[in-house]
Order: sequence, then C-alpha cells, then structure tokens
Amino acid sequence: MVFWIGSTFGLLIAYLLGSAPTGYLAGKLLRGIDIREHGSKSTGATNVLRTLGKWPALFVLLVDVLKGAAAIVFARWYYPLLSTQPSIASPTDIRTLVPSTVCLSGLAVLLGHGRSVWLKFTGGRSAATGLGVLLAISLPVGLGAVAVWDVVLAIFRIVSLSSILAASTAIVLVFSFEHPMPYRLLVVAGGLYVIVRRRANIQRLLAGAEPRLGQTAPERR
Repeated sequence: MVFWIGSTFGLLIAYLLGSAPTGYLAGKLLRGIDIREHGSKSTGATNVLRTLGKWPALFVLLVDVLKGAAAIVFARWYYPLLSTQPSIASPTDIRTLVPSTVCLSGLAVLLGHGRSVWLKFTGGRSAATGLGVLLAISLPVGLGAVAVWDVVLAIFRIVSLSSILAASTAIVLVFSFEHPMPYRLLVVAGGLYVIVRRRANIQRLLAGAEPRLGQTAPERR
C-alpha cells in the first residue's frame, strides 16, 4: 500500500508541474486579461506571442519546456529513491520499473499542461512541454525534433505545422536509437497527444486558413 501511495504521489507532482498556468499568469500579470478569451484561446506560447508579444512568449516557451524536463528529472530521482526506503514494500524491485514510471510521469506532465486543475481543466496544446519531456528522455531525438521545427517554421511560418511535423519526427527518431520500450511508448503517446490537440489547426491547414506568424489567429468559438 505504501508503495502505491508513494508512486501516486510522484505522478501527482508531475501533473502539478505541468498544470502551472504560465501563459495564463503572463496575461493576468502583464495586461490583466484572461488569455483564454483571446486568439486561439490557448495558454501556450504561440497564443501568448500573438496576444502579448515576443518577450512574454519567449518566457512562457522556456518555462513550459522546463516543466516537461523537470518532471522527467524528478521521476528519475524520485522513484529510485523510493526503492531505498525500508518502509516501501513492493512485489517487484522498483528500480526495474523506473522506465515505466518515468513514462507515466511524462504523460502526467503533458496532461497537466493541457488540462490544468487551476484553469478548470483547460490549458495549452502541450507542444513546448512535450519538447521538454523529449529532451530529457532522449537528447538526440529532442534535438532532431527541434531541427525539424526550426526548418519548417523558417519555410512556412506556421507554428502548428512545425509542431505537428516535429512530433511526427520524434516518433520516427525514437526507434532509431536504443531506448527502453517504455520511453519509446512515451514518445509515441506524447507525440500523438500533441498532434490530436492540434486537430483544429489541422482542419485549418487543410482548408488553407491557418495563420502564419505575424497574422491574427482566428477566434475559436
């Protein structure tokens, strides 16, 4: 029982890291607005860029990336530490479960960002937080995704397209390196989650109506 309570606590920490409403707080502190009532209604860095400007967007982007990375770093520290406590009884050596618990922590931080308990379970689309998770899980895969994101953005100037293709690239690349299967499953699940969260953007891309950087995002209804 203590083992499962400790494990659940670790996932709760990851979720709460993700749920920190960076973009929402930026809107409230800088302009006294609820950013969810503007632009795409997202609390992510792209909507912050369009609503608040470049420097607030850069800050939100960096913090959201760090949230994802911090959740993985915490999981890699916490679960091995949990296994050393004499009061923890588990039928399996918890150290063998670390890749799986790291995977679950990655999903928890993504869920927290997209469905924040502080924002009535609304939030961003998890691309930046997913990047933080990816960089902490596998630096080569993360850098590959960043490279694709940069190239696509430079050519097309469409953030959503860059995020979708970067997530797809990560899914492909993670099978090109030696990683535990739970890590691969995390990248696949996280990548698909980011893509699914962009389904409205995909519809606009197909219709040729997705705004480019510098253009006003259509109001979501």
